[in-house]
Amino acid sequence: MFIAEVTGTVVATRKHESLTGTKLLLIRPLDGSRRGQTLVAVDAVGAGRGELVLVVTGSVARIGLGIPHAPVDMTIVGIVDKVEGDIKGLPR
Repeated sequence: MFIAEVTGTVVATRKHESLTGTKLLLIRPLDGSRRGQTLVAVDAVGAGRGELVLVVTGSVARIGLGIPHAPVDMTIVGIVDKVEGDIKGLPR
């Protein structure tokens, strides 16, 4: 699990049928493990641009989405209200 900032949205008019009705968001990780990369994640919580979110990866991402056989490896499972401590890249 890591914290990321939502930086935009992705519109895909054609995608795997198990992803019908899902929202895809662009995220920028803030924990340093994928520094500088923009990634795509499925939104399971209704996050919006500029929000800090909790992201899970791998098989847990499909569980978080609730679609066990979806071709997903990254899902937003929470919106961060507050962070206490120092996270590299955290917007102030």
